[in-house]
Amino acid sequence: MHCPHCKSADTSVIDSRLAEEGRAVRRRRECTKCNHRFTSFERQELSSLIVIKRDSTREPYSRSKLERGLWLACTKRPISQNQIDKLLTKLEEKWGANKKEVASSTIGTDVMKELQKLDKIAYIRFASVHREFKDVIELKEAMTKLL
Repeated sequence: MHCPHCKSADTSVIDSRLAEEGRAVRRRRECTKCNHRFTSFERQELSSLIVIKRDSTREPYSRSKLERGLWLACTKRPISQNQIDKLLTKLEEKWGANKKEVASSTIGTDVMKELQKLDKIAYIRFASVHREFKDVIELKEAMTKLL
């Protein structure tokens, strides 16, 4: 693990503990060169999960790509990193259970269901991109269903 401060590869683990309800390992680290302390998380990678896009192309699942989309929807909303991590971990377990491929539409729909429980504004923001609303009338219909 490289130090984010000085980029040295010489770091040591100070503390390790389970995180995300046992689905990840949280490690507190310290750089032996500059003494900078930082935290890293280790979780199982779903590298074998393939996403089937709308145009039928396939690409490897990327947690960071989905997380960026979630954060765009959650901008200026009272949502924590911990809540996003739990949401992603829960859905990744669902998608990875006995499956090698998952449709991007399934990912979008599942994320919208979880966001609807978490924050209505973030849900509408995410839905407006996922469902590709054509006009304000479609957006209004989605908001009416939400209420």
